[in-house]
Amino acid sequence: MGNVRSFIANRARDAFRLQRTGVVTGGKKRHFEELGPALLQLKKSTRELPDGYEFELPADNRTYQLLTEWAFQERLCCPFLDIGLRFDRESGPLWLRLTGRPGTKQFIKEEFEVANSR
Repeated sequence: MGNVRSFIANRARDAFRLQRTGVVTGGKKRHFEELGPALLQLKKSTRELPDGYEFELPADNRTYQLLTEWAFQERLCCPFLDIGLRFDRESGPLWLRLTGRPGTKQFIKEEFEVANSR
């Protein structure tokens, strides 16, 4: 299990380092500098799960487009994440579900500002 956590920590550090040093270009730059921050601003609530978190987002077309573009890029950056999108019935909210193997939950908590959730 230590190797898994080490792998996740290293991937997270690499992504963070690329983002902060400006090495990120093209679609990755948009992912880190536009899509991620935009989705964090849209986050309405957070649910803690045993192996990750769910984030409530507005169920509108703009948010869905941002989220699907972000999710496609995120799975390339962080392949250890399980990513799920769900619309609740009867015009309910849109949920982003992020889960994974042991060690992933802490990464999600830090990367997606769970402590500062609204």
